[in-house]
Amino acid sequence: MWAIVVAGGSGRRFGSRKQFLPLAGRQVAAWSVRAARSVADGVVLVVPADTASDEGLPKPGASGDAGFGATHVVTGGATRSASVRAGMAAVPMDADIIIVHDAARPLAGVSLFAAVVEAVRTKGVDGAIPVVPVSDTLKRVEDGRIVETVSRDGLVAIQTPQAFVAAALRTAHVDGGEATDDAGLLEASGLVVGTVEGDPRNLKLTRPEDLALAEALLAEATPGARGI
Repeated sequence: MWAIVVAGGSGRRFGSRKQFLPLAGRQVAAWSVRAARSVADGVVLVVPADTASDEGLPKPGASGDAGFGATHVVTGGATRSASVRAGMAAVPMDADIIIVHDAARPLAGVSLFAAVVEAVRTKGVDGAIPVVPVSDTLKRVEDGRIVETVSRDGLVAIQTPQAFVAAALRTAHVDGGEATDDAGLLEASGLVVGTVEGDPRNLKLTRPEDLALAEALLAEATPGARGI
């Protein structure tokens, strides 16, 4: 079983490369790699193409401490899906399960990684993803005006890590498709994706203030919850 930690984003919305900012004593992506290593035989860290010129950032070809503890560090692509494919190219073909995780979710605990893997192993599905119920009222807007209130029934927000039967994930990516998450590519290929209960604390760093919230949540977490 292997994991791919996707850290190839530009951080355009955040205002900087959030995946490499310091967080509670280590860089954001290092937290994600550390959690992935707790369940995976190997971890591929996918980084932007231009990290080679930045001091202190993992470089393509690095491993171990130089790669935040990853087995391999590889260069990502222009999109998230392309970056996942770059990561898959470094995963041994005999891996039976591949976990994909966004580096910008540094609070994903070891138990969440274990839960999606267990679902793939025992529930007869091609993939498993964490989900949390949608609590906000949802409305559809056109030209700045509300045109519809959308029912929340059956709607969930998805998270990573996501675990997949390796052959299914490779099949879903074979045509070079694009999606905001890998489960979407499996769905488009007619494959079955199951769910596990997500963690509301497993936030994705999207805005600068999210980093301070992540610091506070890490300070509250017990060592066992974080796999430390």
